[in-house]
Amino acid sequence: MSETIALSPASKWVALRSTEADWKKADPKLLGTLLSHLHLIRAFEETVVDLAMAGLVHGPAHSSIGQEGGAAGSIVALTAADQINGSHRGHHQFLSKALAYVTPGGIDPRAGLSAEVDVLLQRTLAEILGLAQGFCRGRGGSMHLRWEEAGVLGTNAIVGGGVPLAAGAAWAHKHAGTDAVAVTYFGDGAINIGSVLETMNLAAAWKLPLCFFIENNRYAVSTSVEEATAEPRLSARGLAFNIPSWKVDGMDPLAVHLAMEQALGHMRAGRGPTIIEADVYRFFHQNGGFPGSAFGYRSKEEEQAWRERDPLDMLGRQMQKRGLIGEQDITDLRARMRESMRRAVGALTETDPAGKAGALRIRPDLWPEPGFRDIGLRGDLSELAGARTEEQDTFKGKLENRKFIDLVADVMERRMESDPSVVVMGEDVHRLKGGTNGATRGLKDKFPERVLGTPISENAFVGLGGGMAMDGRFKPVVEFMYPDFMWVAADQVFNQIGKARHMFGGGIDVPLVLRTKVAMGTGYGSQHSMDPAGIFATSPGWRIVAASTPFDYVGLMNAALALEDPVLVIEHVDLYASSGPAPVDDFDYQTPFGKAAVRRGGKDVTVLTYLSMVAHSLEAAEQAGVDAEVIDLRWLDRASIDWETIGKSIRKTNNVLIVEQGAQGVSYGAWLSDEIQRRFFDWLDQPVQRVAGGEASPSISKVLERAACARTEEVVEGLKQVMRDQGADIQKA
Repeated sequence: MSETIALSPASKWVALRSTEADWKKADPKLLGTLLSHLHLIRAFEETVVDLAMAGLVHGPAHSSIGQEGGAAGSIVALTAADQINGSHRGHHQFLSKALAYVTPGGIDPRAGLSAEVDVLLQRTLAEILGLAQGFCRGRGGSMHLRWEEAGVLGTNAIVGGGVPLAAGAAWAHKHAGTDAVAVTYFGDGAINIGSVLETMNLAAAWKLPLCFFIENNRYAVSTSVEEATAEPRLSARGLAFNIPSWKVDGMDPLAVHLAMEQALGHMRAGRGPTIIEADVYRFFHQNGGFPGSAFGYRSKEEEQAWRERDPLDMLGRQMQKRGLIGEQDITDLRARMRESMRRAVGALTETDPAGKAGALRIRPDLWPEPGFRDIGLRGDLSELAGARTEEQDTFKGKLENRKFIDLVADVMERRMESDPSVVVMGEDVHRLKGGTNGATRGLKDKFPERVLGTPISENAFVGLGGGMAMDGRFKPVVEFMYPDFMWVAADQVFNQIGKARHMFGGGIDVPLVLRTKVAMGTGYGSQHSMDPAGIFATSPGWRIVAASTPFDYVGLMNAALALEDPVLVIEHVDLYASSGPAPVDDFDYQTPFGKAAVRRGGKDVTVLTYLSMVAHSLEAAEQAGVDAEVIDLRWLDRASIDWETIGKSIRKTNNVLIVEQGAQGVSYGAWLSDEIQRRFFDWLDQPVQRVAGGEASPSISKVLERAACARTEEVVEGLKQVMRDQGADIQKA
């Protein structure tokens, strides 16, 4: 008969409750500060709900009324160097962290608020209303609140989306040699999201000082936690990842504070991440000013039972019981907070002349200017000022015929040698003599702390890279072994990294490089073979570079690492084994920003292409006997592309053929052809034509894979077709 052996988790999982002894021991100043935070948050949130019900909040306003105890209890123990981020329901966390920043000595609940607090309230409310004086200049609204100076990394509208970013901040704290920590707040809905669980695993494996703070308010919109999971004690997730976890009553601010103190002790000692689950309750529905019972998914009796455990009342009673405050003091405190909010509302609104009596409107002069729409989507390129740029034909250094893949490794070694902030991460980059292709050859031996082999969890590690980039102390170079994997990590790539600078007001740099390779022709099939250029070109915030020669790869990678924007560096497996003139000992130049290269002059047709299709296009022009001007784009995104060189060529040839290898559905040329016809319509003798692969992704079969990809033969036919359509006498051979 088999033997059953009970197993024990490697980390502790405990419930923590405050006791009478804890309350007697608690510092009166701490309790007073907690009470002040709670009442300020409550007054703020009640004001937001009122404004939302009056139609003055454009978009959602996710109230945290009822959940104040979890935020204040966990945040007052943090230092100014500690950082937080949160979810769409994050007003309370933002306010508590910001309030702690502007009142570092705590708050006396009997005293009036400082002018700095009034400014904080007004700017926070302005952001929620979408006004220019808000922390994100009106772009973030209720769900995207960021104040870097106060340690608020940003709240997030994607459920679980901010968790990997917080891990990046935690990594930066650890590797900068500080004892600072990051706290990421999310709810019961996010606990089952893949990026959250991936990040728990990664944070534990790398012992990052990150607290996963779960606000279990029991409902993801209207779906109860019991419906969503078989284990509604959500802190149990920590057992799977060897993360010590605390379960605490979030309606008891002191209990939350005590749990956070224990968690901080663990993290500041370098022992890795923690989990705190706080049982809280939102008194209103997901959004707006009605209770959940109005929508039928909660009972009035349940809501009343939780309201009787209001954290404001609970803390007030405990303080009165110990003679630390009187009932009238609490009444006066609440009145002062409400008056502060009335001042904030008064500064942002005015009587609506077209409305009913007493109706308000936003002051028209406070809205952002419409011209601010696209400002800050990318950086201003000032970081490239004074950079040394080179083209191969003017390069004065030593050149030799060298393999492309060797230059990929050489330039990264040089940058890591000269810039200690550069960090390389990805799957197997630390093994196999430089990853699956040799692109990181020798780097782990030379820079063991800055070459990070990751688990197979793209959401977590690219998001962690995004958080590192936003922190500003490190420049991550993240490798996706294949570009198709970006779909796994699409939230972090597009919703987070790509949008962060603009979403948070344009004042945040995101210096991240994402390397990946096009692997068509290798037999890896539909899920390993895509060209990502078209997807990234239509996604805001990203810059894109693609080198067709080893010399250009060095310059383009150096430029990518100098930029303060996220940059996609696309490589191609066909190029790795190719050779060409390349530097031997000078790897410090950049390719001129936004400059294409004319690889072949011609007068009949302008061929626009990139990566391995440059060589195929040059070969095809000779075979077809067409005097084609072949332009290697190099910079592919809409903000960096070389319209000057393209336009000059089109005005000469009056004819355009766009050449790419990949599938039509994710085509880069589809966007590019539309833009060319908008810009250069008057110089075109016929519509822009394109050479691309088939509609389907490449298959494993060698024959079907070849049929799905464009190469020299397809470009030859494309050139002939362009000339025939223009009326030239080209045989169809």
